[in-house]
Amino acid sequence: PPELHPDFTPPRLARVERVPSATVDLDLWRGLTDNARLAANYRAYSRLLCYLRALDGQGTAELRHRLGHFCSSLQGLVLSIAGVMSSLGYPLPAGGSPAPPGTSPVAPNDFLKKMDDFWLLKELQTWLWRSAKDFNRLKKKVPPAGGTLRLEARGF
Repeated sequence: PPELHPDFTPPRLARVERVPSATVDLDLWRGLTDNARLAANYRAYSRLLCYLRALDGQGTAELRHRLGHFCSSLQGLVLSIAGVMSSLGYPLPAGGSPAPPGTSPVAPNDFLKKMDDFWLLKELQTWLWRSAKDFNRLKKKVPPAGGTLRLEARGF
């Protein structure tokens, strides 16, 4: 198979290029404001969610069920990011969605379609790793609202 050759570079279609890349230089990423990082997360997950929903009709019943469940979880993540941004006074970024369905280039064959899906899932994986680190950093900087309310209720 070609993917076993060390010089093999899987092709990418334009669909993947529309998803903001999570493979930005780490120092550059850390230098961004919390607002900029949250906005990038929001845009990326919004776009990835649209593309993953387009995969929903493919595969076995079990795969479709798992994909549907994952899309619901990802939708929850997008809403949570929007909630965090709103609570911190940040506006939601424009351009969270990709082009309407049907305007994305269609892979001319099954191999290229699988490669396109591979790159989308690879980008999603990288975003999830990066986001986990970002959210942990942000959690340390922003005190939980519940903790403040409990202290006030006790008269502190």
